[in-house]
Formats: sequence, C-alpha cells, structure tokens
Amino acid sequence: MECVVQGIIETQGYLGWEGWRSLGAQLFQRIGDAEEHSIHLLSVFDSSKAIFRNHVEALEVLLQGLSGVPKERVRVHELCLKSGPNLGVVPSEVRLLCDLAQPTPSWTIRHVGGAMRGAGAEQISVLVRTVVESKASKNVLHYFYTIGYKLDHELLKIGFAFRFQRGAQITVTVTSANKMAKLHATDEAVPVTPGIQLVEITAPAAADNYNDVVSAVTAFCEYLAPLLHLSKPGNSTGIVPTAGAAAASLMSSGGVKTL
Repeated sequence: MECVVQGIIETQGYLGWEGWRSLGAQLFQRIGDAEEHSIHLLSVFDSSKAIFRNHVEALEVLLQGLSGVPKERVRVHELCLKSGPNLGVVPSEVRLLCDLAQPTPSWTIRHVGGAMRGAGAEQISVLVRTVVESKASKNVLHYFYTIGYKLDHELLKIGFAFRFQRGAQITVTVTSANKMAKLHATDEAVPVTPGIQLVEITAPAAADNYNDVVSAVTAFCEYLAPLLHLSKPGNSTGIVPTAGAAAASLMSSGGVKTL
C-alpha cells in the first residue's frame, strides 16, 4: 500500500526577502523550538544566506531544512503500457520506469491499483492505494510487448527528490513532465506544461499501520502549507488558479493523463 498527496507549484515568480522571511516565520510557528530539525531550518532561514528565490527553489531549500538529507536527482523515463485484446476483456495498465539518473539505468515495474474506499477514506486528506513494484532487467519492455501489451504514452520526468524518516519513510518528489515527439527520444523531450512542476509526497504503508502513516504524511504537509497546497490525486482544491490547466493535465488518480 501507499499513501500519497500531490500538488502543483509554479517556477515563475520570486518570493524576495520579505516573502522568504514570512515563510520562515509561519513555519517556525508550526514547528516550535523543540522540533529536532530546527537546527537545519535555522541555517536555512539565516538572513545572511537568504536570496531571492522562485517557488521551486524555495521549496527545495525548505525540504532540505526539514529533512536534513541531501536531495537526489530525478530523471525517469516512464512508459505506460496497456493490455491488448488477447489478454482478456478486463483492461490492465502497467508502468515501466527507467531510472536514467544512475550511471547504469535500472528498470522498475510499477502497478497502481485501486484506492481505499468507504467513509473512513473520505474523512482523511491522504489517498491510500495499493501499489506493487518490482525490479526488472533491461529486456522488460520487450517482454511486455511479446505478451500483448502496447505502449499508450511515455514521459520523461525531471527534477529532484528527498527521502527521509519522519514518523514514516517519506519521499517528496518535485518533477516536470516532458513529452517526446519521437519514440523514446529522451534527449529531445520538451515540457508538457512549462513553468509548472508536480510535487508528490508518498509513503509506504500496510493494512496494520496505514493510519499512522496517514498521520505522519498529514503532519508533514502542514509544514509546507505556507508555500504549497497538497491534496489527494485528482482533487485540485486549493491549487492556484493560474495552475488550473496544469492540474487538469497532470493530476489524476491514475497519474499522468494520455498525451
């Protein structure tokens, strides 16, 4: 299982010193002096280090201070495959992820199942869904083609990520979605929505601990509230109006929509 929230952030526009100071004041009001990561935040918001930052840069520095870990580079080639008629009347979808940020590209098979439903699911602000992942060899795409899957669309996701422990194993990714005019031409990818990036917070969970994980993710989202609106995938409530079109094209319960 996986707990997830998403949001949209714009790269345009600068906070300036006053905006940066206001963000810091709101954040420290939420955290308090006893927070174990306060020392990182103090260095982040030190006036001697403050510069004019756009929203994505500010989010990166804020995440660095909250997590206390270095960021990881993200460059993932994502291929969405859908089953052919020979595989049955019930359609299925699988995503193949090729991590291009590593010296030797690695492949992962990812299947996102249904979300948790019911009154309890409606009352929480985090989406809980089933997810299955498995490492694979470089021949995995050929294998799926052979058994009857077809390529629906592909994207190149570029950005950064932070992975840290904070009540749960939390991963925050900030990425831009890029499309390719030619098949698999990742070097020629161009942004789908220039100036807009997708922020996703995920944490693994199980049937016996998802309530604790939901609480941990919700608490962490509160720290980002001054800078970013986060909600369940597919729920664009709270996103700034100028990002509405990007939200419609980038956020859905199944991930990125077909290009």
